[in-house]
Amino acid sequence: MFTALLFTLGIAAATSFNASAIDNHNNKNKLPDIGISGYSVLSTDKELQIGKAMMRQLRASQPLIQDPVLIEYINHLGNSLVKNAQGVNYAFEFFLINNNELNAFAFFGGHVGIHSGLITTADTESELASVIAHEISHVTQRHLARRLESQSQTQGLTMAAMLSSVLITLVNPTVGIAALSASMAVTQQASINYTRGNEKEADRVGIALLASSNYDPQGAASFFSKMSTKYRYASKPPAMLLTHPLPESRIADARQRALNYPARPLPPSLGFELTKARLKSRYQGEAKSNISFFKLQLEKKRYAIKAAAQYGLALSYFENKQTSEALQLLEMLEKNDKDNLFYVDALTDVYIANNQANKAIKMLERLNLFMPNNQVVSLNYANALLSVKEYDLAAQILQDFLLVNPGNFIAYDILTTLYRTQEKTGLMHMSKAEVYALLGAYPKAVDELQTSYAFLDEQPLMQKRVKARILQLQEQENRLKRL
Repeated sequence: MFTALLFTLGIAAATSFNASAIDNHNNKNKLPDIGISGYSVLSTDKELQIGKAMMRQLRASQPLIQDPVLIEYINHLGNSLVKNAQGVNYAFEFFLINNNELNAFAFFGGHVGIHSGLITTADTESELASVIAHEISHVTQRHLARRLESQSQTQGLTMAAMLSSVLITLVNPTVGIAALSASMAVTQQASINYTRGNEKEADRVGIALLASSNYDPQGAASFFSKMSTKYRYASKPPAMLLTHPLPESRIADARQRALNYPARPLPPSLGFELTKARLKSRYQGEAKSNISFFKLQLEKKRYAIKAAAQYGLALSYFENKQTSEALQLLEMLEKNDKDNLFYVDALTDVYIANNQANKAIKMLERLNLFMPNNQVVSLNYANALLSVKEYDLAAQILQDFLLVNPGNFIAYDILTTLYRTQEKTGLMHMSKAEVYALLGAYPKAVDELQTSYAFLDEQPLMQKRVKARILQLQEQENRLKRL
């Protein structure tokens, strides 16, 4: 739907901002077209390596939302689509960026990013799913690799250029567009035509995936139409529409394609509505104005699901330090839906703030029995244990979780804090090294490991682990340089 900014700019920089890149950049909504080419330029293994490198760059430079509840939701939604997609070669990772711009993007290795502003603008889960389905199709069709293949005969490609272009575009799409426009050449029209063809294919594949995943196939047309109406006369439309105009023909095509599938009017999704409420109350606006917003929703019954409006109000109360009001609402919501992790997460925060962490621990201990290593449960459980100085159990929970989820940034961050509090200096530096590694800062990670080695002189086994990890990180860095 809204072609990955990453896709477009990644190619643009990789081709030194040539004319072909312009069309790619003009494809913020582009979806991969059908075909199996792209392997001559980029193997699947190399694609995975580059994707991981890009993800580290994004963690280091962009305001990613490190919120286990929201990460859990967006990955559940994304994977409900992935399981019905064709050509899936690896696990997908979905993540959120705290940015009010309407945008979503995909890049190498099954990484799909969604800006928070896009979610809060969507009215239904099917509208949001239509955007994600579009981006998934970029990946499964290997659109970026195929695009690089088409340009490789005449242009040199560098990893550094690709990464820098991705970051430039994400930080400021307008800057990226200007850079591309400055290098337009006579091949621009052919490049645009190539892109438009991909877009048509992208829409078709995305809508088919939407329908096969039991979402409303009209979700894409609905969101297209909303965007067109809202920004038709805007002096400053969102970056997505600056790079990818939305002609009426595209909206009509989306509606027509959706008619090929059975109509599926769906009731409001609680998970989607809770996600919107959480984004607004925690990441947008001021607490007092959000309290007024959700109160008005409840008074006028302007909500899709009442519980979601109450949840938004409770979070807004908490942000405004009104913990008693927040507690009353959240305990009522959790009582009616005990295993809802949105409520569990928020209640944990309130209990800790009210010096009632033992209540949180009791709640999370029960959930941990039948939801072991769930990121919401494990991270909240460890945090609650940390607050009552149950350091050893908190460390065990985090270590068990990291065995299953070795790339979890939040877990390593909490573990670093925990070891620092315990004055376990060697372990603290080891954990901090993993935080740096996830940010792609390999030299700093190695420095942390070398520092940790000096504090582990009475633990020879741990020192061997440190040496092995240093070699692993150095090899990862060298492998990147060889790409």
